[in-house]
Amino acid sequence: MSSAPHFRRVALIGFGLIGGSIARAAKLQGLAGEIVTTARSEKTRARVLELGIVDKVVATNVEAVKDADLVILCIPVGACGQVAQEIAAHLKPGAIISDVGSVKGAIVRDMAPHLPKTVHFVPAHPVAGTEHSGPDSGFAELFLNRWCILTPPEGVDAAATDRLRAFWAAMGAKVEVMTPDHHDLVLAITSHLPHLIAYTIVGTADELAQVTESEVIKFSAGGFRDFTRIAASDPTMWRDVFLANKEAVLEMLGTFTEDLAKLTRAIRRGDGEALFDHFTRTRAIRRGIVEIGQDSAAADFGRQHGQLGKKP
Repeated sequence: MSSAPHFRRVALIGFGLIGGSIARAAKLQGLAGEIVTTARSEKTRARVLELGIVDKVVATNVEAVKDADLVILCIPVGACGQVAQEIAAHLKPGAIISDVGSVKGAIVRDMAPHLPKTVHFVPAHPVAGTEHSGPDSGFAELFLNRWCILTPPEGVDAAATDRLRAFWAAMGAKVEVMTPDHHDLVLAITSHLPHLIAYTIVGTADELAQVTESEVIKFSAGGFRDFTRIAASDPTMWRDVFLANKEAVLEMLGTFTEDLAKLTRAIRRGDGEALFDHFTRTRAIRRGIVEIGQDSAAADFGRQHGQLGKKP
């Protein structure tokens, strides 16, 4: 546990998987003197109150950000601009304003124009998650040994970025700083395109007249099971991601389509050497991911609860 809180008051706008995990990790590590949250749904707010993992649950975004030193928007990318406009006049001078969206260029464009010059805007993307959502889905170890990418716009106070870096690091994350546009290009290939492919493959299986739904479920091999896990992610969040990062996604999708066409030709021609060479090269990438600790025998992002703060 940290010797002193990193922030006197932390406000979380939205309380699903990410917001709930931040609250749990920050509470466990003593990173906030007080954690205040709100959510759009009255049912969600009531459930958070029952869970007892924050200090205060309030009804509105404006109430949540009052006197907060750190405000984190844990809501879909498409809603962030409107919320920034709503809370702008009520933000404490010197506060750090952040988010957790997986698209950063759109976040900067949508939020920055509304925020006063007296606050520090440091967007963030914790590259961690599961297919689950809602206030009960979070856990303190979600960010353990996962990357959190900070994308401060040009001119943002470096000290504010450092404070947010320390906050995420204390929750177990490895922190990287890059520009919003570079982040969106990197995530288009490492996250957004794989999700698009997963949604497509699972949808294709659902539409096959020759294969029943029960057979798809019963005989799912490991690869298809992985696709269904990815395709079970929050549809609202991923709709917003694809619309907000469409240029980078379309660029990566074009490259993927070209590569898929090459493999199609190799299969059609019976070119085993081309297939073997391609699979050998991609196998090396998989091994590299495992070697740097970004995957294990557990399901993606699956950590054992109770490990935060312990030595690896």
